[in-house]
Amino acid sequence: MEAAGLLMLAAVAVLLGLTGLPVFVVLVGVSVLAALAGLAGGVFGPAVLTALPSRLTGLLDNDLLQALPLYVLMGALLDRLPLAETLFGAAATLVRRSRAAPLLAALGVGALIAPMNGSVGASAATLGRVVAPRLTQAGIAPARSLAAICLASTFGVVVPPSLVLLLLGDSMMRAHTEALNATGTLSRLINTQDLFRGAMAPAALLLGASLLLAWWSGRKEQALPLPRPGWGRLALAAATASFIALLLGGVALGRFYAVEAAAMGAFALALGGALSGHLTPKVLNEVLTDTMAASGALFALFVGATTFTLVFRLFGSDRLLASLVESLPFGATGALGGVLLILAASALVLDAFEIIFVIVPVLMPPLLIRSPDAVWVAVAALLTLQASFLLPPLGQAVLMARKTVTGATSTKALVRALAPFLAVQMAVLALVLAVPAMVHLADPPQAPNPPPPAVQEPPDAPLYGMQPYR
Repeated sequence: MEAAGLLMLAAVAVLLGLTGLPVFVVLVGVSVLAALAGLAGGVFGPAVLTALPSRLTGLLDNDLLQALPLYVLMGALLDRLPLAETLFGAAATLVRRSRAAPLLAALGVGALIAPMNGSVGASAATLGRVVAPRLTQAGIAPARSLAAICLASTFGVVVPPSLVLLLLGDSMMRAHTEALNATGTLSRLINTQDLFRGAMAPAALLLGASLLLAWWSGRKEQALPLPRPGWGRLALAAATASFIALLLGGVALGRFYAVEAAAMGAFALALGGALSGHLTPKVLNEVLTDTMAASGALFALFVGATTFTLVFRLFGSDRLLASLVESLPFGATGALGGVLLILAASALVLDAFEIIFVIVPVLMPPLLIRSPDAVWVAVAALLTLQASFLLPPLGQAVLMARKTVTGATSTKALVRALAPFLAVQMAVLALVLAVPAMVHLADPPQAPNPPPPAVQEPPDAPLYGMQPYR
């Protein structure tokens, strides 16, 4: 019956493609049916299922989840308030001497707001609504404009300290715990701050290369001059950009917690919107409604993923998956390549959060047994997801941007516009895979002769309902 868990994964994929139901509904439905089948077949008894309520209760005790609605609130405020437009105008003015100024401004705004928006879809919606019309106004070709929106919306996947990195760091910590317990190895556990530091160098390289490519490809662009914002809007943009950079940099460098930064960011955005008169009661109601809806959907996804992974492991499918990963050729390199291919394929039908809560808990523990550098594996996974989100025509960034950006753009033209940026991303991914030390450039110096930490057991009520790896 170990193959039952793999059938569960296949059933989820098929139902998502055929029904269009929310992911959490499909996860819970498949889990309930599989659990009933397991009980009827005598695979496990009803007593083991009594662990589910305590796990769901413990789910809400996780301190990390305090940051989730705050990140969503910041994204909703950025979407409803004209801050992104102000930042774009100021950035375009800053690089106005370059013919590629509109494209550079679009990528710069994406690098600032994507980590705060929380998801690729939210970033694509904001950038498509605010930045795309300005690119059209500047005379940028539709395909190049759409490609810039797609690329900028994915920066939140790799630029710390985004919500994606925050949640992946927690999931990787639990997967790392299982791998260490399975091997009996004494080693320091990965934490979220390790992932933030590990993503810094690849993210900086990716951002720099993307900006350089946008400048090079746009140097012959016949862009029309955009209206220059007044000094008041420039001052507001400078203050906003400085505040965002302070928040993101402070969290990435470990100066304060992500929850604290998210709370400060949400409060500052709300206060600025209220003082400027843009955060009217109607807009505030829309912001809070969007925040509650998005946060509720994510919490529902947590519940579905917790239920799914519990039933998956009750069938012993985690052991089967571990044996499959161990049987891959070319050792640790083959195992990493196989898992990254699965993640890339999953990104064509699932978003980053769904992959973190459903795919990562079952794939990463056996992979980390063979590739023990958890930070390196996590950064490689992030770069793989970002590249997959950009693949036309099914990449999530492409689909979401096309829903938001007006005007028809052929897939062929979009592929030509995105190809150079995808090549840059693949080059950065290849460099990270070839030089694992790249993700450790920002690591703090280790204390001399530190005492070896004991292998830690997962918390009593883990976030995703995971059991120790067997």
